[in-house]
Amino acid sequence: MTRARVLVIDDDGDVRALVAGLLERAGYEVNEASDGRDGLRSVFSDRPDLVLLDVTMPGLDGWATLERIRELTDVPVLMLTARSEELEKVRGLKAGADDYMTKPFGRQELLARMEALLRRKRTAQEELPTVYADDAITVEFAQRSARSDGVDLRLTPLEFRLLSAFVQHPNQVLSREQLLELAWGDPYGVSEDQVKLYVGYLRKKLGANVGTDSPIETVRGFGYRYRPVRL
Repeated sequence: MTRARVLVIDDDGDVRALVAGLLERAGYEVNEASDGRDGLRSVFSDRPDLVLLDVTMPGLDGWATLERIRELTDVPVLMLTARSEELEKVRGLKAGADDYMTKPFGRQELLARMEALLRRKRTAQEELPTVYADDAITVEFAQRSARSDGVDLRLTPLEFRLLSAFVQHPNQVLSREQLLELAWGDPYGVSEDQVKLYVGYLRKKLGANVGTDSPIETVRGFGYRYRPVRL
């Protein structure tokens, strides 16, 4: 069975060594990064299954690193910080972190939280259909790729999640709250204006190949609906 790959991003070498040793003994494959920029390079090149991310780092701190990670991938991120204030935890979760732990932390609790995140990721992948296709758009969920009229679409992770939400509910009107839950994972922590903004981005990318009429319709007062293209 393939071992899960974990990336530890922390500027404290002692903390990295401690966490890496713990994870390796637990059967994980571990990569380390000493700052946010090295961490981003590793996220891009090594494709970890889980990221442990320190908040307080010089240069590119944990918040900025998390923002860039979310532009690249949906990999689960567990943030580690010495600050225990509730607002810090809320900030982390709203910024796209999947979980948040305060230093010092118990070893068994860390392992348990990591396994919960990895299990959630596996479950989500297993529940996805393999592929969606109509006469214009093809979405391959496992590969996280999409094509329109045979042309690859260059979608951000968020745009891909939004398109996935639409094609998995064809002809169904989805409210902005539903789209926030399906694509962002949080119907309360993100402004509804973000839905309008990203639907616009997605329409432009689909419209380049589909034509002037977008398959994503606005249903005034209710939300949006994806109409499968049938030629």
